[in-house]
Amino acid sequence: MDRFLGLGRFFFAIPMVGFGVQYIVYGRYLGGLPPVPPWAPGGAFGAYLVGAVLVALGVSILANWKARFSAAVLGLLFLLCVLLLHTWRLSSVINNGNDRTRALEPLALAGAAFMLAGTLAADWPNSRGWNAAVDWLGKLGRWLFAGSMVIFGVQHFMYAGFIATLVTPWIPGHLFWVYLTGVGMIVAGLCIAINKLGGLAATWLGIMFLLWVIVLHGPRVAAQPRNADELSSLLVALAMGGASFVVARSLYKHN
Repeated sequence: MDRFLGLGRFFFAIPMVGFGVQYIVYGRYLGGLPPVPPWAPGGAFGAYLVGAVLVALGVSILANWKARFSAAVLGLLFLLCVLLLHTWRLSSVINNGNDRTRALEPLALAGAAFMLAGTLAADWPNSRGWNAAVDWLGKLGRWLFAGSMVIFGVQHFMYAGFIATLVTPWIPGHLFWVYLTGVGMIVAGLCIAINKLGGLAATWLGIMFLLWVIVLHGPRVAAQPRNADELSSLLVALAMGGASFVVARSLYKHN
């Protein structure tokens, strides 16, 4: 099981490189591309800079070279983007499901990055203060990830009609799957938050996200290979799957 969940680091890091490449290729902030909202300042230069940072951090995590440091920095980058940029339009984040989702995705990924850092061996800087801070961030990360999952699940009920239109056409009972996955996300989030069966819940959550990549997002990207939004959505789902495995592995290790 540990080896299986260990794949989460790769499923999590590969999309980070993908996000970075998208920033560099398009030279601007895209609406569905974490972690920077499209209204953030910086223009093309900012997009190139964010892209380069994401590629560097993602490669570091993939190669397991200074990975603890890179995962912690990645988590801080995503968290700061939420706190300093997405909150510029806080009213929209609160009242608009689309903007709320775009803020919660980097928040959840920040939480997973912190938990990943907490599971990796100490590297640079190997100081008592830094390592204590990373351990604390790992504990915070569980709540960030769990809370985001609960809200995602609630949104499946709030916007069931719209989400049902995204389900692959050949799958019957679209609303049933929307409600089922919504319940699953809420239950998983609560289990992770209270750390009761959290590892098992996060494992199945990761499997669910990875199935979405294969059944939902993969065909949509294949049908529209030049659609940046579809590619971003696939990478987000893959990152969430990897993040869930990272969370599961962390919870198993610390219980």
